[in-house]
Amino acid sequence: MARTPPPFAPFEWMIAWRYLRARRAEGGVSVMTWISLIGITLAVFALIATLAVRSGFRTEFVDTILGANAHATVYYSAEVDDQGRTLRGIDDFGTLTESLAQVPGVTRAAPLIRGQVMGTANGRNAGVETYGIRAEDLAGLPRIVDPEAASGDLARFGEGIAIGSGVARELGVSVGDQLRLISPDGVKTAFGTSPRVKAYEVVYIFTAGRYDIDRTRVYMPFSEAQLYFNREGTADEIEVMVEDPDRVDQMALALMQAGGDRALVWTWRDASGGFLRALEIEDNVMFVILSILVLIAAMNIVSGLIMLVKNKGRDIGILRTMGLTEGSVLRVFFICGSFTGLIGTAMGVILGCLFAIYIDPIFSFVNYVAGGGIWDPSIRGIYALPAQLQAGDVLSAVALSLGLSFIVTIFPARRAARMNPVEALRYE
Repeated sequence: MARTPPPFAPFEWMIAWRYLRARRAEGGVSVMTWISLIGITLAVFALIATLAVRSGFRTEFVDTILGANAHATVYYSAEVDDQGRTLRGIDDFGTLTESLAQVPGVTRAAPLIRGQVMGTANGRNAGVETYGIRAEDLAGLPRIVDPEAASGDLARFGEGIAIGSGVARELGVSVGDQLRLISPDGVKTAFGTSPRVKAYEVVYIFTAGRYDIDRTRVYMPFSEAQLYFNREGTADEIEVMVEDPDRVDQMALALMQAGGDRALVWTWRDASGGFLRALEIEDNVMFVILSILVLIAAMNIVSGLIMLVKNKGRDIGILRTMGLTEGSVLRVFFICGSFTGLIGTAMGVILGCLFAIYIDPIFSFVNYVAGGGIWDPSIRGIYALPAQLQAGDVLSAVALSLGLSFIVTIFPARRAARMNPVEALRYE
């Protein structure tokens, strides 16, 4: 009894390979197959490049948030004193700081003074946000201690102020220059409140990587900020750093309990949640749109394979009369179609990975050709287009492309398998 050959036997691969290598004059691969190959390559390349930029942008955005801001901020709700004044200051900030530092998962807690003032130097003015912070607590902010670029000496922080590179550029100051800060809520006199004006030496200039931070941020010693903003003996809030910033929402209840009855918690997700949700929606929409492009490119395989089946009708009839089963014919043409998807996917993956790896020189070249100004950090928040290759993104692109290529190949392959050999040879 004859033994039935197993699926995808060597002779099936041999026949498919001969069809793929045959010239068009011999009824081989058509122009549509080359078009589908190029289309799948470009679609997979675009999908991987988009996913890499998406991952890089989100990582860079979150890293700059967590590297220069508190993971969570604890502040007091407002209360009215006997004189009708609304008070929000934290009088027992030392005790509260120690209590928050004891919460499991908290790595650091620090009192903070915040105020908005006007900075002036060299005849220029700019609104800045001033943070009063202790030197040892400032040393715990990664994007300030180890920024993308810095000048000056952070060890001299107690002698002056630290400012963002955007502030320095806007006001035209450098390390060692004097920067005057003007606060409208200044000295209280019998004739009312007069603005407070005080000059500070710039001892440190940092570039945190976020345009809005570098453009507005000024750090001042905590004790000096208490005097400057009339916060003697109090703090405005306590900034908290945690081990796992992604789980900060789960720690909010514990922080509120440690803070007492008046404590309120504001996390980094609350501050940037809207932007992160917008990024997530945009990511999903882009993935769907690019998946449709991959599907369109894969559909071209159908056209090319139908042309191949039509050209090889005589061969199919001969093979069937020689005893080749419908399953073998189906697998032969399935190999022809899926091979196109496989090669196109591999080439797309290579191009996409190269784009993500060499995105900086590529983007620099595009910016040079466009005459500069193609990337505005004041709009996008960060200074360059980032890209981060992740194995999950590459695998999802490969799975999508191969899956669609294999699925669409089945239909013309089945048509070839069900071809009647008598009809195929009638007019030959």
